[in-house]
Amino acid sequence: MFCGPWLWGVRKVPLLGVGLPIPGCRRERGLGVPLLDPAKRTEPRPGLRAAQGSGPGPRSHLCPVPRQMFEPKSCTYTYLLGDRESREALLIDPVLETAARDARLVKELGLRLLYAVNTHCHADHITGSGLLRSLLPGCQSVISRLSGAQADLHLEDGDSIRFGRFALETRASPGHTPGCVTFVLNDHSMAFTGDALLIRGCGRTDFQQGCAKTLYHSVHEKIFTLPGDCLIYPAHDYHGLTVSTVEEERTLNPRLTLSCEEFVKVMDNLNLPKPLQIDIAVPANMRCGVQTPPS
Repeated sequence: MFCGPWLWGVRKVPLLGVGLPIPGCRRERGLGVPLLDPAKRTEPRPGLRAAQGSGPGPRSHLCPVPRQMFEPKSCTYTYLLGDRESREALLIDPVLETAARDARLVKELGLRLLYAVNTHCHADHITGSGLLRSLLPGCQSVISRLSGAQADLHLEDGDSIRFGRFALETRASPGHTPGCVTFVLNDHSMAFTGDALLIRGCGRTDFQQGCAKTLYHSVHEKIFTLPGDCLIYPAHDYHGLTVSTVEEERTLNPRLTLSCEEFVKVMDNLNLPKPLQIDIAVPANMRCGVQTPPS
């Protein structure tokens, strides 16, 4: 059931998100658009806010529902969230090749993009943060400090990114890489898990200082402790799936339902080929948001 905000000023209809089709894969029902109030700033660093209180905020009938977009080469999901009243918005995990598409959508919907946020330093694609900063002046690139990557703003565990009436809590979830984070909406209704937790899977741990044991504890302690009906939006999917829930992954994820010892054995024996773009993507992403955009 659609419970997201209506975006006024464009058309008085619910904005139903439609990701790009995945060739040969079944698509689930489209998702709506979410949107987030950098109000009076009292954050510890410019653009960021410390989380207020230890518990989740009240769930609103205007819960944001993300516009989910797909980049087919790396099977990456990019998420647009925004607030209909303030028109402030952010993008999670933009991709260089589709940054122009994302900027065009932001403009079409009459939004003001505050942040281009990365869940970690990706190895399978180059971030679109740098190009978005050029296409949409005022947009700032954001990434975890522990990633070691350059950006306009660096996040710590517990930082909160505000846009409009909404906020995303930063939860450190290392293991795939040391700098991985999960972004949790302030009412705990949805979480953007990057590569830490995928639908019925998880990110690999055999490069970029990955650690299977660390990833196991990150997911169980930072993500599986969320409410069971919390929606899980991953950074990738390779089977045509779009969204899961905490309860589904707690009970059905074939890797993360194992013991920690069994999980480590599985991850140590995946024998996967390295990502095709890793030698280009990682150096570029270490300059996250400040690399020279292509002419």
